Amino acid sequence: MLDRISYGIDALVGRLLEQQQNDGSWRMGFIEHGVSMDAAAIFLLQSIGVRMPRLVQALAERIQAKQADGGAWQVYPDEERGNASATAECYYALQFAGFSPQEPALLQAKAAFDALGGMKRIDNLLTKFRLAVIGRYPWPRWFPIPLSIMLLPSSSPIHFFQFSGYARVHMAPMLLLADRKTRGKLPQTQPIAEPSRFNGMDSHWMNRHWRAHFGLPFRELSEHRRKGLWRLPAKLHAQAAGRAERYMLDRIEPDGTLYSYSSATLLMLHALHGRGYPNSHPVMANALNGLESLLFPDLQTGSKPSVQITTAALWDTALISHAIQAAGLSGSHPAVARAGRYILPRQHTALGDWKRNVHRPLAGGWGFSDVNTINPDVDDTTAALRAIRGLPGTEARQAADRGLQWLLAMQNSDGGWPAFERNVDSRIIRWVPLDGAEDAATDPSTPDLTGRTLEYLGRSAGLTSANGFVRRAADWLYGRQERDGSWYGRWGVCYIYGTWAALTGLAAVREPADHPPIRRAVEWLLSIQRPDGGFGESCASDSVKRYRPLPHSTLSQTAWALDALIAVQERPVPAMERACEYLLAHMLRDGPHVSYPTGAGLPGCVYMRYDSYPVVWPLLALAHYRAKYGGSG
Repeated sequence: MLDRISYGIDALVGRLLEQQQNDGSWRMGFIEHGVSMDAAAIFLLQSIGVRMPRLVQALAERIQAKQADGGAWQVYPDEERGNASATAECYYALQFAGFSPQEPALLQAKAAFDALGGMKRIDNLLTKFRLAVIGRYPWPRWFPIPLSIMLLPSSSPIHFFQFSGYARVHMAPMLLLADRKTRGKLPQTQPIAEPSRFNGMDSHWMNRHWRAHFGLPFRELSEHRRKGLWRLPAKLHAQAAGRAERYMLDRIEPDGTLYSYSSATLLMLHALHGRGYPNSHPVMANALNGLESLLFPDLQTGSKPSVQITTAALWDTALISHAIQAAGLSGSHPAVARAGRYILPRQHTALGDWKRNVHRPLAGGWGFSDVNTINPDVDDTTAALRAIRGLPGTEARQAADRGLQWLLAMQNSDGGWPAFERNVDSRIIRWVPLDGAEDAATDPSTPDLTGRTLEYLGRSAGLTSANGFVRRAADWLYGRQERDGSWYGRWGVCYIYGTWAALTGLAAVREPADHPPIRRAVEWLLSIQRPDGGFGESCASDSVKRYRPLPHSTLSQTAWALDALIAVQERPVPAMERACEYLLAHMLRDGPHVSYPTGAGLPGCVYMRYDSYPVVWPLLALAHYRAKYGGSG
């Protein structure tokens, strides 16, 4: 088998080398399986008077192509019946694009929406907001988080910076929009259903919810003072609104986007429009240019363009550079050297919001996208550090030292690692009555990020669990293991992803392979292998928080499972050989094993297809197999 594995490795490396850009990067698709961003771009831009007819037509064609046979739209391929939030957004987007509500596609969508349960089944907060902005969902009397939160100091029981960075860049424009009940200019659209009461978001429910669960200051405040949080005097109201506006403006990236996220940028455009910014204003014009730069052809729909949430250029370049080095290319190879010249200048030098909970913060992380300058994250930093480890010269060594210092400073007090900011995991925020608050509003330690960090610290930095801070991280991982032996992964789908990250991390820091939690994880992986030798997990796992199998395997999930087993098995077992066989047989073919989304954005709402994943993860797993077992395979 070793000869076939070597042949497969060479084929994958060859494919990747052909796709490297002149600047040393790899720019591959980071595509939402659903079409919410495409739909939102159509109706949010047009409702503030932005006219991009060719873009609207192209996005509408992709939306049409993604409509399921029953008339609904899905956020992942095997989502039963469809998704109400996505269907409502697409229904209105196509009308904004010029479709008559009497056209068959929209009639089918309306019937499917009714069958899904109608307005009460819209459970995505961003969908509610987007539809409220175009007058197709009722604004609440009071939004659950008042604009006055912008005025609260960090000493308050609850304040703006207790929310995750991802939540804050969406909340700032949302607070302005909800405060003004802003609505864009509407074409003659027919509603998909009669608007119902704002589901689960009214202030009475909020007060009951907060008081019942943790009291907060609401228990001590009089009714008059509670209402005062929403009804500020004019001067304070203007100050709060100004702070929300300033928060956005201070976090605009060089390409004009807000934190490089298209979702936040669209909301910012609407909020600034409501504040009186004309579309010709430089901030507005630059943001629109930035949005256009996020367009990427979706090969699964005949190269029809899609609005990416952000670009994955830095992430893909770091992963691929590391993988081809693991496959045998040296740090002096031209492709690796070019990738290094791309990665090194994108190390962050500015102190972003992440500095707030860090003692003596020093910049040194990397972000996900190539335009990200102030919002580094743990996973991209370890990916970049792996990629530059083999580069010669003092520049790479100094960058690695700075990156390692930043990474260690980001460890949470509980021992694990978050995505973006340290110790942003308030229990109070988890109970804020917002859809998805537990998943999006906080930035807790997660098994996948903690495991990936340990993998870097062990394999590349030479640290072991004998080090105190590494020991705390390992113990945190053991404490988060599921009963069946798996770990939940927040940023990938899902239990296979988390278990791979945890096992490779624990093995890298020299945790014994016969430790009972590790053996339970191995037994779990072996128990879910499919008859074809591969592994496949549904995005449905993410919502129900239990493993749900797919009816087919995927390349990325098979590679994760195989790599996890390689990390803890002294010798290959038949299950690993069958996984290798699956990868070798399918890695150069198209199909659902390639196109199924295995990247997670927001549980039940957003799932991503990384075009790099079906190549880079099989390459890394096969390279690790060859390196560890030599001729024994």
